[in-house]
Amino acid sequence: MNTIRTAMLLAFMTALFMGVGYLIGGSGGMTIAFLIAAGMNLFSYWNADKMVLRMHHAVEVDERNAPEYFSIVRDLAQRAGLPMPKVYLIDNPQPNAFATGRNPQNAAVAATTGLLERLSYEEVAAVMAHELAHVQNRDTLTMTITATLAGAISMLGNFAFFFGGNRDNNNSLGIVGVLVAMIVAPFAAMLVQMAISRTREYSADRRGAEICGNPLWLASALDKIARSAQRIHNPDAERNPATAHLFIINPLSGERMDNLFSTHPNTENRIAALEQMAREDGMGGGMRREQEARPETGPWNAPSAPARQSKPAAPSGPWGRNPTGPKGPWS
Repeated sequence: MNTIRTAMLLAFMTALFMGVGYLIGGSGGMTIAFLIAAGMNLFSYWNADKMVLRMHHAVEVDERNAPEYFSIVRDLAQRAGLPMPKVYLIDNPQPNAFATGRNPQNAAVAATTGLLERLSYEEVAAVMAHELAHVQNRDTLTMTITATLAGAISMLGNFAFFFGGNRDNNNSLGIVGVLVAMIVAPFAAMLVQMAISRTREYSADRRGAEICGNPLWLASALDKIARSAQRIHNPDAERNPATAHLFIINPLSGERMDNLFSTHPNTENRIAALEQMAREDGMGGGMRREQEARPETGPWNAPSAPARQSKPAAPSGPWGRNPTGPKGPWS
């Protein structure tokens, strides 16, 4: 069912792309837009994960240089019945994480150093379980390709002003078609992209809680990440806003409302859903929230993160030390 829904969404985005091409250049523009959309879909299918990881300067790690972090992902992948994904670390103080890849056999998960430094072991496990849920649900491919096409439609809208609406483009709508291409089509693409992200976050929250074994771990993690994201800037995400919907919490500044224009559901709504799930599972009546009085630190906490190098190298911070305690109920 998820595969059918994904195909329908991508078909709609391709049709929207072709419609913008028609509004700009008539039947010839529609044909060109179709060829571009097909090429972008094919390119994104094979290379989107590499592009996203490169945008955020992610560095691949393994059990030698990040044993705790790597073992968390490995244990959770085994618990979920998934192939072991590639594991990446992003040198960024904002706690956050995302998953990418065209299928579970070619997936990757990435976490920031801020996530490992500010969250507890159980909270990190819950976040990575959420990302693995996206992999298992095959959300990563859909969200990445949709973002690519949405960005391209917006780009075509900008071009419409310069290349559309003349007598030689077989466009009977003239200036009206150009205005639609400039305003309506990019807006529609944005709504589709955001709707895809928002609806799938709730599904990944539930499945992630099932994988890690405790919904309250993820609820606590979401609370900490959301509060930290409000005050910690993420330069790479700001430079690449089209990737914002991939993160577990919106990494961009100024995004707070649970409305049609946000890439993520309201964090309080997500926490409430997880708390309800915990109550249904007999885990208590609500999340035990630690406020600012308690330091937001975990077993990987360091005085400072390693400095960004001109050529990224595998990090060697304390998040790479061997664990001294239990790994959780999944071990």
